[in-house]
Amino acid sequence: MKVGQVITAMVTPMKKDGSVDYKQAAYLAEWLANNGSDGLVVCGTTGESPTLSFEEKVELYSEVVSAVGGNIEVIAGTGSYNTAESIDLTKAAEKAGVDGIMLVTPYYNKPSQEGLYQHFKAIAESSSLPIMLYNVPSRTNVNILPETVARLAEIPNIVAIKEASGNLEQVSYLRTITPENFLIYSGDDSLTLPILAVGGCGVVSVAAHLVGRRIKTMVEAFLSGRSKEATNIHLELLDIFRAMFVTTNPVPVKRSLEFVGIETGPVRLPLVDLTESETEIIKDVLRRYGLLEHS
Repeated sequence: MKVGQVITAMVTPMKKDGSVDYKQAAYLAEWLANNGSDGLVVCGTTGESPTLSFEEKVELYSEVVSAVGGNIEVIAGTGSYNTAESIDLTKAAEKAGVDGIMLVTPYYNKPSQEGLYQHFKAIAESSSLPIMLYNVPSRTNVNILPETVARLAEIPNIVAIKEASGNLEQVSYLRTITPENFLIYSGDDSLTLPILAVGGCGVVSVAAHLVGRRIKTMVEAFLSGRSKEATNIHLELLDIFRAMFVTTNPVPVKRSLEFVGIETGPVRLPLVDLTESETEIIKDVLRRYGLLEHS
């Protein structure tokens, strides 16, 4: 897996009838590639993966690879709570030409640490692609412990983790027990700078849809030793980071993209649109950042 600093967890554009808008997905991928993103996660949580069919996911991988493959890294979200289905989807993604795979911790069935290890190991052994683990206990109710990640890092093609536990001590410990070349990405925009400070290499970002170039500058500044500049950018962007989670992701970012002139369409049930008060919060933040196109 190439070392990208800003990887955008891309939303999935929908048409008004709720079907996937593949043409707009290709457009959005190109736009993100030109606005600070080193890579894209396609069909992750931000891409509404739980409500996309197997066939829709494979078509999305293919469309995004056709649009930006070779220019930036395309990472396919293929994880689920079903190991066998994740293996099938990973094989299909590899055939579609993606550069890597992201695997979320199985949700709902609450596997043990040994179950997590065996799940990820089985998927990794089914593919030659590099793999990024995704730890997000707030959504899955299961935390991948650092010791389990360290075991998984011994598998040659498990090369990175998106860490969204929100626990900096855990991330710090993880850095001490994994190989130096094992990549740790922040899974929370607002924790990107703190995670860089304890050995992270970048972020898998939601806010990069809107301020990707600025996030890229922040990461580059920190990694170049310009910590004060990085801190200033982090504080500057904090309100927009927070606004993207005023309600369940990806509802705020999809609506924000609409407000700045990029059509993304509705979210699928069981997600619903912003309330009036949430809409005003988002518009106010976008206005203050000079991003608002449509009032």
